Amino acid sequence: MTIPGDFRNPLAISPLVCLHGVLARSPPAAAPANPLPEGATPMLVEAAVIASKGAAPTVTHVELDDLRSNEVRVRMVASGVCHTDAIIRDQVYPTPLPAVLGHEGAGVVEQIGAEVTRVQVGDHVLLSANSCGACVQCLAGSPAYCEDLFARNFGARRADGSTAFTSDDGQPISSHFFGQSSFSSYSNVAERSLVKLDEDIDLTLVAPLGCGIQTGAGSVLNELRPPLGSTFAVFGAGAVGAGALMAAVIAGCSRIVAIDINDDRLALARELGATDTINSRAEDVAARLQDITDGKGLGYALDTTGRPEVLRVAADALGTRGAVALVGASLPGTEVAFEIGESLNKGWSFRTIIQGSSVPQVFIPQLIGLWRQGRFPFEKIIRHYPFAQIEDAFADSEQGRTVKPVLVY
Repeated sequence: MTIPGDFRNPLAISPLVCLHGVLARSPPAAAPANPLPEGATPMLVEAAVIASKGAAPTVTHVELDDLRSNEVRVRMVASGVCHTDAIIRDQVYPTPLPAVLGHEGAGVVEQIGAEVTRVQVGDHVLLSANSCGACVQCLAGSPAYCEDLFARNFGARRADGSTAFTSDDGQPISSHFFGQSSFSSYSNVAERSLVKLDEDIDLTLVAPLGCGIQTGAGSVLNELRPPLGSTFAVFGAGAVGAGALMAAVIAGCSRIVAIDINDDRLALARELGATDTINSRAEDVAARLQDITDGKGLGYALDTTGRPEVLRVAADALGTRGAVALVGASLPGTEVAFEIGESLNKGWSFRTIIQGSSVPQVFIPQLIGLWRQGRFPFEKIIRHYPFAQIEDAFADSEQGRTVKPVLVY
């Protein structure tokens, strides 16, 4: 996996990292053909297709098939660009290519399948991760840890082996990325990926709440839950890190530390509420954290980078009964070494978090409510791009020029 950053510096931070799933099982086998249901007529749509490993997204016309009974056709208005799209492009996770990616969509319902009950034509919706709704984890209110998570979000096909998109020469193109494949002017979306919104909400603003920002904020508010007056540090000040530090402000943390290699992002972090910032290229992170916490160590830390050496620094910086969590994506099989001798006396904890451990239909409206109150100013990290400039959006995200790119259709 190629992670943007300074490889000579063990604390170099990836500009934008988000993790949503683990490799649960292999995706469905590719079907040799992609037949439409009897009597169906394909729709010609504009979509960004990743043709092969490492290839730039190409905006072209593809055919969109007919709805299935549990799907909703959404006319996309906007879609965020997330690091997870880039790691699929680079085949860190084996989603079959060619594919239409995109998993932070927002749009308007154009058509509903016969079994759909949660939305109607004309509703405004935001799109998030897919889940089965029937496994133990889903029934317990933890759809982020759905037992069928990988197949429904990274498998690229429906359960019957079909894809929603077909090229002009009749070849299947992977679809249903996170149940949505939002890098398309229209898409057939799994009902469980839908979050219904009030119609006065600007869809071009809220689209990125579906993934990265939700992940960062949820990791703090749903999982770590730091108490009033606690100390918190986020390693990586991209979209996930920004969501986390804004959530730490809401939680009432007294010291909020943002750590990155990009001074512009650190300046933005201060604007969003960070009380302290550390440039890990220029400063001794461990020493600064000891100074900031008066030698007591951090209460809570979140690693958005997925780099073992960064996670180790975060763990070593914890104080007694501290907690560190990981949301950054790493290659399957990546390991990290923790010190377990002296640190045994701290009683510290480590956990991994997917999708902020949120129920999108509950948590995203809560974030929007906080934004309406001026307490969650995520609009400050967004930059809009016309859909045709999707390649620029990917590049600006990877180079740290934009924290959260949002494509507008």
